[in-house]
Amino acid sequence: MTIPIAIIDYGMGNLRSVQKAIERTGGCAEIVRDAAAVQKAEKLILPGVGAFRDAMSALNEQDLTGPIRDHIAADRPFLGICLGLQLLFDVSFEDGEHEGLGIVPGEVRRFDLPPEYKIPHMGWNRVKPVRPVPLLNGCPPDPWFYFVHSYHVVPADEGWTAATTDYGRDFVSMIGRGQVAAVQFHPEKSQSAGMALLKQFVQGQAVATTAD
Repeated sequence: MTIPIAIIDYGMGNLRSVQKAIERTGGCAEIVRDAAAVQKAEKLILPGVGAFRDAMSALNEQDLTGPIRDHIAADRPFLGICLGLQLLFDVSFEDGEHEGLGIVPGEVRRFDLPPEYKIPHMGWNRVKPVRPVPLLNGCPPDPWFYFVHSYHVVPADEGWTAATTDYGRDFVSMIGRGQVAAVQFHPEKSQSAGMALLKQFVQGQAVATTAD
């Protein structure tokens, strides 16, 4: 039996808040912890907060890295949230150098900002699409979302960039290609805009589009 939406539990984050947000949009999501369940998912969500190294260690220990890569390679809908965005990249420089899932070419770097900008970047900020993004179809122009992070992604291929946010300078706050999308912000904490994004993921036929 397939699972309509699976939320991966690898011990990093408040999964129940994501699950409850999905339920408020009319969707049904199951929290899963093993490879067999991930393989049954029609749509997959990888959330998370915390350290990149610990997250990758947990995914490896639970034999989840292969099923995540297989899900994406099969062009099935995928949504990464916060740390779940960063884990898609080749490498992170958070407390050393650590290999990621290698889905998206590029790096995860700590903010390097003028002293008036606090790190972590915490609070509400605008997300500015650089091209049409199906997940944002139900949102107002340049919607506000809630952020909490000290590191940001730097795609090697600009074609992955779906939206940016200004915090001292522009950084990539959303990526997308095919049926893969991932966001640096927390839609489950972002009130109406967040619910609109998650509803589109639950009900929509497309997750992301590729730049021309």
